[in-house]
Parts: sequence; C-alpha cells; structure tokens
Amino acid sequence: MGANISGAVVEGDEGGPPLRPRLGDIPESCAALVLAQLDPPEICKLARLNRSFRSASSADFIWDSKLPSNYRFIVEKVLGDTNLLNLQKKELYARLCRRNPFDAGTKEIWLDKNTGGVCLSISSKALMITGIDDRRYWSHISTEESRYPTVAYLQQIWWFEVDGEFEFQFPVGTYSLFFRLQLGKSSKRLGRWVCYSEQIHGWDIKPARLQLTTSDGQHAESQCYLDNPGNWVLYHAGDFVVENPNVLTEIKFSLTQIDCTHTKGGLCVDAALIFPSSVAKEVRSSCS
Repeated sequence: MGANISGAVVEGDEGGPPLRPRLGDIPESCAALVLAQLDPPEICKLARLNRSFRSASSADFIWDSKLPSNYRFIVEKVLGDTNLLNLQKKELYARLCRRNPFDAGTKEIWLDKNTGGVCLSISSKALMITGIDDRRYWSHISTEESRYPTVAYLQQIWWFEVDGEFEFQFPVGTYSLFFRLQLGKSSKRLGRWVCYSEQIHGWDIKPARLQLTTSDGQHAESQCYLDNPGNWVLYHAGDFVVENPNVLTEIKFSLTQIDCTHTKGGLCVDAALIFPSSVAKEVRSSCS
C-alpha cells in the first residue's frame, strides 16, 4: 500500500506537470500503522499534522499497545471504577496518566506519560512509623510540596523506624523503590517556602539503613547518610524484578536508624515511591 502511494502521481492542470501526493493524501489506515510504532508523545505531535493523522491517532489498537498489561487490574481492583473501561483507549491512557488516588487517598497510581510505565506513591499516613501517635516525637504538618496535604515531621527520637507493605500486580519489568525525605521543616513566609533547620541533628553520626524484600525472595539493602537540608531527596531502597505479571507481588520495605546512643530529628517523611527503573533514572536526574 505504501509503495503504491509513494510512486503515485496526480494529474496537474492541463499542460502542467503531474503533482505528487501530499502528506494529507495518506490514507488514515496507513497513518495509524505509522503511529502504532511511536511513543505516546510522538503520536500526539504527529496528530497535529493533518486530518488523517488526527483521526488515526484515536484508533484503539494504537493505544491498547501503550497501556500496561495490568490496566484492567488497575481499573477494576485498585481504582474500583469499571466505567473507565467504556472509554476509548486513548482517553483511558490519558485518564490513567493523571494522579489517581486510592485507599482513602493515602496512595496514588499513575502512568508515566512517555512510556506507559506504572508508578505508585504511598504516603506517610499509609506507612508504619514508630511513635507516630506520640506528639513528643512526630506531627503531621501541612505542605504544598507533596502530592498529599500533609507530611510526617520528626522533632526528635531515639529509635527511628519507618516500615511499609504493599501488594500489587505489576507488569513485567524492573522496578525501583525510594523514600522521599527532607531534612528541615518548611513553612511559607511572605509567599515563599522557607526551610527551618534548627531541629536537624543526629543524621551525620550513623547512616540510615534501607531495606526491601519481595514475596518471591528478592532482597535489597543499602546504607546512606541523610543530607542536603532544605531539599526533597529520593533515597533509593532497592530494585526488584517482576517476571510473572499475572500474580500479586508483595513488597516489604523499611528505613531505619536505630542506634540509640544518640537522638535524631528535624526530618520530613513524605512518601515511598515505586517507579519502573527506566523512569526512575529520569526522575532522579530531574530532582538533582
């Protein structure tokens, strides 16, 4: 089909040279085959070329290949909104690329708009934090620097431990888990966010320990010193690999600093984040 188009000519005015076909003469079915080979951002760019590409860009078979293999699990089991399955696949892709809260708003799921990779966020309120209910140690403070209305703020404690558990049906791939933390307490002053560092202490004496385990026996562990006051930092807990997309993978993860020879404090805990590892590299580079 494509060869016939490329070699075709259109008769010009009487006596004039024949006219070659224009881009707008490409049949919509051919345009759709071209778009199916591209990434979502490239599809959206070409959709602005002409009517054929614009119409072709809405074809379900194009966007079905861009959606993650577990999109029905996300819609039915996680979001609990089967009406989304009635949308065109292009509209469903766009809907899932937005922030989609679940579990009473304590978690969020979204697709990376460039790759369709599944990304997840687990807020501090969905984590198990030692001493979180004791106001001598912890408090929840309002913020505009998070996906969530509040973050957990540590004044001072001897035993620092944050644990999390999450079960999900992941598409095949390698995933990275991070904790999003900030040393210092931010508040708005004269329209600007200012970080107060008076309570920061204890993090430079011993490193924090990050761990991750999965239900199929994978384990990752690392240590690092918490630093860079006044900035939100992604601390890498580890990677895990999903080979079977049809089973639930249970993840357990933790962040600890339990050397009780000294106190530590002045830390904001926002969330745990899970990204496909390819997406994680871009996210970390944009944060650095």
